[in-house]
Amino acid sequence: MPQRDQEIALLRDELEMLMSERQALLRVVGSAAVMVANLDSKRLPVGAIESADLVATMINHLSEETLQDALAAVNAEIEEDSASA
Repeated sequence: MPQRDQEIALLRDELEMLMSERQALLRVVGSAAVMVANLDSKRLPVGAIESADLVATMINHLSEETLQDALAAVNAEIEEDSASA
């Protein structure tokens, strides 16, 4: 049984590490989403526009739930345009 307990402890440690890493990644994605949402593309150099477009494309590929988790990780919300209401 001690080996089984050790395996369980190792799995628990691995799971905790993965959850911690997920939280860090959610904070990065949430911050990137806020940054992209606040960019004025007309004032950016071409290279920055291409980079922002790449980040926006990757964010758009996330599930709604993951994006909401990312925004919650940085205490941000996406405001809906008044035109779409």
